[in-house]
Amino acid sequence: MTIKTEQIEGREVSNLNLFDVFSLGFGGAVGAGIFVLTGLAIQATGRSVILAVVCAVIFMVLANFFSILLASMFKLTGGDYSQKALLFNPLMTGLTGYLNFIFACSIAMYAIAIVQYGSMIFPQIKVYDKWIEIAIISFFFLTTIRGSKFMSQVNNVMTIILMGALGLFICFGLPEIDYSHYFTNEPFFKHGFTGFISAVALMSFACQGITQGPISVATVTRDSLRTIPKAMGLVALALAFFYGFITLVASGVLPTHDVAGKNLSLVAQAIFPHWVFVAFVLAGAVFAIATSLMSMITMVRYPILKVAQDGWLPGVFSKTTQEGYPYVIYGVYYLIAICPILFNLSLDVLVSAIMIPLMLMNVYLNIACLKMIKDYPRRWQQSILHMPKPCIYLISALATAASAVVCYQLFVGLTSFQKILMVVVSLALYIFAYVRIKAGHVDLSKLEAERQEILIDLDETIG
Repeated sequence: MTIKTEQIEGREVSNLNLFDVFSLGFGGAVGAGIFVLTGLAIQATGRSVILAVVCAVIFMVLANFFSILLASMFKLTGGDYSQKALLFNPLMTGLTGYLNFIFACSIAMYAIAIVQYGSMIFPQIKVYDKWIEIAIISFFFLTTIRGSKFMSQVNNVMTIILMGALGLFICFGLPEIDYSHYFTNEPFFKHGFTGFISAVALMSFACQGITQGPISVATVTRDSLRTIPKAMGLVALALAFFYGFITLVASGVLPTHDVAGKNLSLVAQAIFPHWVFVAFVLAGAVFAIATSLMSMITMVRYPILKVAQDGWLPGVFSKTTQEGYPYVIYGVYYLIAICPILFNLSLDVLVSAIMIPLMLMNVYLNIACLKMIKDYPRRWQQSILHMPKPCIYLISALATAASAVVCYQLFVGLTSFQKILMVVVSLALYIFAYVRIKAGHVDLSKLEAERQEILIDLDETIG
């Protein structure tokens, strides 16, 4: 049953259910990545791409293990930002908060990808590509005014259609594969172990949204300490299932040298009648990217507002309407999102500059989260993830290793200029956070008080 959005003291009540959160997570995870990066992964490793994508899902679940663990123990209003605030010192907390604004540039990538796929059916829109891309971003930002529940309902519809489109791709493609020669005619591990790990790193980028969307709406999710971890697990299983079969079809219908480096449209044209191909592009590719775009906009609402409220940004950024809508911070986020379109900026370097610091942070976070188990045993005892300590230590070690592997593989693929730029961007954000603290804009005692308030080990029943 659909629960209407209500307002209590300017905030939305907890009204998102498991399917709402699953749709947000799945929609955020399935985006441009699977439609664009699959061909590059095939180029790197051949038909073993199906193993690479399953490994990528596992790597991303492990790399973000700290997030799943904390989501099962604490209900945090600031999502990813608040989780990291529990484990980082204040300076690093500010740095992670600023990274959310760089993520805004990736929204432009989604809008550009929607127009590119749409132009395959309607080539005339290429003439107006920039205006259409800006209009797409504007539309999805406008939907945020109605609140998280409304956005989740729109996202639910698009996610159901998206899953149907991916299901069609799989159903039409599987009968076209010559299984008698699948393992013999084309090489597995085409470029050895290095190529396979490169494919895993590529597909990891396509799977990175497994945890980000769900934790961002914990504050408006019913029984969040159980619902959020369950939703993350379902998203991971759904991704492994769909991505595994999609890569099987993508690498098995046509020779790998034909599809290497290409997007899924080439295989789709080969297996679909024309009208189904049109439906797949519009309801599959376009909706996949659109759900990622919507999920990205939804999941930053509470984290970026918390960044402003904590003093990392000037006070004007924390202004909201009576209903709690953060119009200033969203307005800035919108302007950042359209900048790459207006100025024809390349997003490749930005993506690399974000992913590597994130994976480096995760190396630390997946170790630091163990301290929360020791310090708050009652919450750990009540956690849906509770298990024997040797098991949790093993998972933490694997999570740390997975983060390090992805980080290293991405770093070695950068040019010298990109490596320098990544360092410069990170230092600039670090310095800005340091200046805000030294200028007294960030009340460290307040941050610590809020942290302790979150962590009070109340004698309560979780859920």
